[in-house]
Amino acid sequence: MADANVRIPAETRDRLAEVAAAEHLSLRAYLARLADTLLTPAERAERAEQARQRLAAWNGYSPDATDTQQLDAELDRRLAQAGGQ
Repeated sequence: MADANVRIPAETRDRLAEVAAAEHLSLRAYLARLADTLLTPAERAERAEQARQRLAAWNGYSPDATDTQQLDAELDRRLAQAGGQ
C-alpha cells in the first residue's frame, strides 16, 4: 500500500494521535479505520434513496419535494421552540 502525506494543523494531528493512542492504535491504523467507517456523499445519497424506496415499499410513504420542505420547516420550528425553553 502506498503512503500519502496529508498536511493538517499540528494541533489536529496531535489530537488524532491522542485519540488513536487511547484506542491502542497507531495514527495510521486509526485513520484507516476511520476512513472505512465514513461514507462519501455519493454513498450517503445512495443509502438515502434506498431507504426512501424501502419505506415506500413498506408503507406507501413517498413524500414529494413540497412535503419534504414542509416537514423540514416543521422540524426546524419545533427545534427552535425546544431550544428556547
